[in-house]
Amino acid sequence: MHEFNALLIAFRDFFSAGGDVLWLILAVTVLLWVLIIERFLFFARRYPQDLARTLEHWNARSDKSSWYAHRVREALISELEIRLNRYVPVIKTLVAVLPLLGLLGTITGMIQVFDVLAVMGTGNPRAMANGVSAATIPTMAGMVTALSGLYFGVYFERRAKGETRLLADRMAISGGYSHA
Repeated sequence: MHEFNALLIAFRDFFSAGGDVLWLILAVTVLLWVLIIERFLFFARRYPQDLARTLEHWNARSDKSSWYAHRVREALISELEIRLNRYVPVIKTLVAVLPLLGLLGTITGMIQVFDVLAVMGTGNPRAMANGVSAATIPTMAGMVTALSGLYFGVYFERRAKGETRLLADRMAISGGYSHA
């Protein structure tokens, strides 16, 4: 229990040193990781069912060569592709926003430093250090969390493209167009 209390105190001190922007970075990071976990769960649980249902729908068709059949195939692939890419643009946007929030923290921290300089001059380094902490901690936090999400944004985008190609390959079409 003592270790947990020490951890809470360290957490509180970190956030008080980082300023208010650090709380916003935390909220965006939590949202980012909720979406990343949702994508992992989708690919592990929901996607195999969606894939099987799509292939079953296509394989149940007797007509696989007409113009209409080609449009049905394109629609089925497109519908699954949309589900594969769900939240990927949001993940990539949050990854881009996090460093900007870190920069916002830098600016607000530097404003604190300039306020101390205006009121006390250079004679109080401890007061200036608080502003410097409020400037550097959000920058670091924004960059680190963005880097952690960057990998997964690219991973899910590539996986969706690969799965879409595999689906298209598995949905065989018969010959050219017939006008049936």
